[in-house]
Amino acid sequence: MLVALSRVARFVKVLLQSASSRYQKLSLVGKALIWFILFFYFCATAFILVVTPARIAQFTYDFAQDIRHLPYGYTILIVLMIAVSFPPFIGHTTLLNLFGFTYGLQGFFPAAFASLAGSAIVFVTLRIMFSKRLRLWTSTNEKWQALEAVIRSRGIPLIILIRVSSFPPWAWSNSLFASIAPVSLFQFFIATLFILPKVMVYVFVGSRIARLSDGEQRNHMDTQTKIVNSLLVVGGVAISVLASSLVYHLMQKEIKRLHDSPSGSDELAAEALEATEEAPLLGSNSLSSP
Repeated sequence: MLVALSRVARFVKVLLQSASSRYQKLSLVGKALIWFILFFYFCATAFILVVTPARIAQFTYDFAQDIRHLPYGYTILIVLMIAVSFPPFIGHTTLLNLFGFTYGLQGFFPAAFASLAGSAIVFVTLRIMFSKRLRLWTSTNEKWQALEAVIRSRGIPLIILIRVSSFPPWAWSNSLFASIAPVSLFQFFIATLFILPKVMVYVFVGSRIARLSDGEQRNHMDTQTKIVNSLLVVGGVAISVLASSLVYHLMQKEIKRLHDSPSGSDELAAEALEATEEAPLLGSNSLSSP
């Protein structure tokens, strides 16, 4: 027991040190964004506590049903999904939950379409808008040249591994791949298909939450049904967390393998992967000059 607690303490310590190191490397805009997100979640938590979760859940359920009964209500969620696929917006996971919350398991199909379409639109848009500046930036950055060489040689398996990793987040991941010249739209689309199981999990969780949010449905549930639905929500979240942790572990293992490689280009590629916030379409100053 003590050994397990010690390992957890070491893991948390390493995680905090890594987070602190990444924070220090961020630009002023990046740091401001982090604080804005923290402030947003603090205000959201305070709002939930004051209004009460039950009233918010009922209001959200009623609003979701209003959207569902619109002739083309799903297009509203699809447009929102496309919008949050562009950095610096967030909310991809929340919208996946909302698809399930509004349409049940049938929400998987519009959610999958919106995720694939949104990511492809971001990829193409950024490539068209910044292609010239991207080539100029890449020609002067040795780490990025090494990363492109490694991805060119490893191909689709490495692209898929980076794509399904939980870091960087959705919108930033779209921008990251648009920054990597050897990645074609076809390869990017194929790699994005591998996030569909995660989409299904989040839609499923949203559909379960909807059943617990409506007071009328909740009042007709016996205790056992409520417990089963709650366990399904917790189980869905746990599966998502475990899958993300596994992919992150594999990603870190690949980075370590690149570091240990005798090839100097592999070492530089590993450093580029570790500092994704410095990617040409993510950094605040990377494309500031032609």
